[in-house]
Amino acid sequence: IPVFILAGLLVHCVFLVSIFDIYFSSPLVHGMTPQQTPLPPPAKRLVLFVADGLRADSLYELNSNNTPQAPYLRGILENNGSWGISHTRVPTESRPGHVALIAGFYEDVSAVAKGWKENPVEFDSVFNESKYTWSWGSPDILPMFAKGATGDHVYTFCYVAESEDFGAQDAAKLDMWVFDHVKSFFNSSRSNQTLFSALNEEKVVLFLHLLGIDTNGHAHRPNSREYKENIKKVDEGVKEIASMIENFYGNDGKTAFILTSDHGMTDWGSHGAGHPSETLTPLIVWGAGVNYPQKVTSQFFEDNFLKEWKLENLKRLDVNQADIAPLMASLIGVPFPLNSVGMLPLEYLNNSAHFKAESMFTNAVQILEQFKVKMSQKKETTLSFLFTPFNPLSDSEQINFLKKTRLYIQQQKYDEAVSLCKTLINLALEGLSYYHTYDRLFLGLSIALGFVGWTTYVILVIIKTHTNLTKTVQTNNKESTVLFYSFAFVGMIIAFFLLIQTCPWTYYIYCLLPVPVWYAVVRELPVIQDLATNLMSLHISQSIGFLLVCTLGIEILVFSFFYRSTLTIGLFVFAGWPVITQLWVQAKTTALIWTLLCVLLAIFPLMPVVGREPNIPLVIATGLLTFLISCFSLASLCKSENKYRNNEDLKVRFYQMLSIALSTYVVSSTHDSLKNKQGLPVLNQIISWMTLVSSSVLPLLSPTFLFQRLFSILLSLMSTYLLLSTGYEALFPLVLSGLMFVWINMEQEALQHYGLSFKPKLAVFNFAYATDITQFRQLHLDDIRRSFFFVFFIVTAFFGTGNIASVNSFDPASVYCFLTVFSPFMMGGLLVLKVVIPFVLVSCAFEAVQVTTQLSSKSLFLIVLVISDVMALHFFFLVKDYGSWLDIGTSISHYVLVMSLTIFMMLMNGLAQLLTTKRLELPRRTKHHST
Repeated sequence: IPVFILAGLLVHCVFLVSIFDIYFSSPLVHGMTPQQTPLPPPAKRLVLFVADGLRADSLYELNSNNTPQAPYLRGILENNGSWGISHTRVPTESRPGHVALIAGFYEDVSAVAKGWKENPVEFDSVFNESKYTWSWGSPDILPMFAKGATGDHVYTFCYVAESEDFGAQDAAKLDMWVFDHVKSFFNSSRSNQTLFSALNEEKVVLFLHLLGIDTNGHAHRPNSREYKENIKKVDEGVKEIASMIENFYGNDGKTAFILTSDHGMTDWGSHGAGHPSETLTPLIVWGAGVNYPQKVTSQFFEDNFLKEWKLENLKRLDVNQADIAPLMASLIGVPFPLNSVGMLPLEYLNNSAHFKAESMFTNAVQILEQFKVKMSQKKETTLSFLFTPFNPLSDSEQINFLKKTRLYIQQQKYDEAVSLCKTLINLALEGLSYYHTYDRLFLGLSIALGFVGWTTYVILVIIKTHTNLTKTVQTNNKESTVLFYSFAFVGMIIAFFLLIQTCPWTYYIYCLLPVPVWYAVVRELPVIQDLATNLMSLHISQSIGFLLVCTLGIEILVFSFFYRSTLTIGLFVFAGWPVITQLWVQAKTTALIWTLLCVLLAIFPLMPVVGREPNIPLVIATGLLTFLISCFSLASLCKSENKYRNNEDLKVRFYQMLSIALSTYVVSSTHDSLKNKQGLPVLNQIISWMTLVSSSVLPLLSPTFLFQRLFSILLSLMSTYLLLSTGYEALFPLVLSGLMFVWINMEQEALQHYGLSFKPKLAVFNFAYATDITQFRQLHLDDIRRSFFFVFFIVTAFFGTGNIASVNSFDPASVYCFLTVFSPFMMGGLLVLKVVIPFVLVSCAFEAVQVTTQLSSKSLFLIVLVISDVMALHFFFLVKDYGSWLDIGTSISHYVLVMSLTIFMMLMNGLAQLLTTKRLELPRRTKHHST
């Protein structure tokens, strides 16, 4: 039924997109008036250094011999400036980090979908408000602030993207490039009058983006010598640039300097999630208008860094990353960026109490402006009797706050004014989020309604078409027309309500989707009645027991998304399955191997996530093991003197063994070469890409007999997987596919056990002739277990070696055999391929199970659909947009994973059919010989 599949795809796509609309629409509003402090600013110009990927502890800690990592910066925070830790939010990537620093707001998660480079939303930034901004650095970051700027006053100087090479000699040259270009820029300005006068204007920003530390961290890990050397080089560079700029302006004391970082980095050299090593970044501010170091006797922070860094007596001033934008705006006296949600960190300012109070007032008004715009937008699109405003900030309250603050400032009660402003800012931010999430409950309920309806409908379809539980029932025409019109009427009412409120078009889809879905369910009412009478005749205890087992199974799957170890429990239960069902009596050896392999596979979810500890020798050992296994199989193939063999097949098998051996060699030589900093050898790169291409074609040349074809698929995928492995995960596909082979045999035994069919000989079973419709049988309760096994194995294939949900488990090291120059889409694609390979193995095995147990693929697939939809409904209610950003990221990715799992399984199903049944014939020479 193609209509059914299309409807299914549509419904799932709507469910998938809905979460971004409900939880993650962009919070930005437009149309505020810029707010500026009326008093003269302390600095004429600001120099911003952003050391990409620099961790707070890497900069502040002392070396083993008690000397600082960065002597110049250490001197500054001890003698001339203020310091602290800037707390970033997740996703800890370069783009959101820079947006928070320079525009003062945290980019919403919807930007993830747009990639990190272009502007998904137009926003205002400190650069845009400045008179001139000159910036030097990476082509991934600078253009996005120039593109969003009005007029032509933000200038960028970038190096070429190819310079960002993880396998290169040393990435610190990226930073040297920036420092050298800044020096030559200032030297050239002496002979260029227009540039010279532009540099001497007020409200000038110079931005130096230093990517070397990040690139070195990815390539060598943050505890490496390279990363630390790079920090030293940056320290020297900052020192030279600072003294050069001071001299250029004749030491006029009107320059402010800020050094910070966009995000940190984990010990294994990645970033993106919410681990403290990623979210704690350094902040050092010095120069015009900035406080001198403040001595304190004791200060308390939950982390125990101060003692390690020997900085207990210097006051540490922590800020949120978005607070740095208002700080910069206040130092050079430009309007605060319009969408900024940062709160000005007053302790960094060395200025009069009056200036501080005025600045804080400006900050409060600027955030309140956003609140007002957001509120009026919501008010316009809601019917007046349905609108509930945010009470703590009603119009009278707002006026009251502003009047009071102004009065305090006039009476010179500056501290009271500041604390009032802080209260107002917090209230306005709360109100912003209140209006932003205003429609959430209503949309969430309608999506959930649609979900439940859809799942019910699929269950009814299974029962109606694939089982013997119901008799065919005649439908009454008169009733069905009444039904149709009543549902149409409900739909019209809903649409009318949305129309009055001028809702966005997506709301129509979300609210109207449940109507046709439930109409389809109610139409099958006779089937439901029939089913109910059938179920009544069963024992209550049996039905309840069955339901309990089902729920438990699905809960285990849901839990495994949060705790990988749950998979281990599941696999132990699987190991005992032959014993529970008495299957082992009739097939002792098969059952024993099954139990052994289940226990072996159960070890993987207990291992740490991939990429933490690279272990190349293990990958090489796996390559050799695979080679040995294929030798054995080749020998047994040659021994079997039968009509199923010809020399072409042996050739194909031989090529596959060769590519396994080559992959093993490439992995070892590439990693040696990178260790010695010689980059990626070209020959290895060519072999890697050729292996990748051939691995998709070779299985199609092998014979279509069940085990021969499956083994051929395993060998081809394995050669690619080895190239993408860096540690123990190389063994995973081997153990998994071993279990899959045994599973196919076990299902045969189960069939016989339940007396459902005769036993076909698996050895000579041929995929190409398997689709004889007449032999399909009806569903049996055992088939629900079969589908559950499939979903469980798919989830195991996914989480067996690590959790994809955490962005930072993507380790670039696993693609070094293919490329080392940074290219997010290419690397992403290869990493996705690595995730997909175990999937393909499971899908092909499931295809074999379907065919050998004589089931139409559709009926089993529908059961799988129900299982994954029930899981998706779970995750829909677990989606968060608050709390630690790690939780948010994980909850989204879980929901997206489960939703795409169904769409993905459809694709996998098709791919598995192609891989198992199609055969490419090579043109052969015909031999003339008499018979």
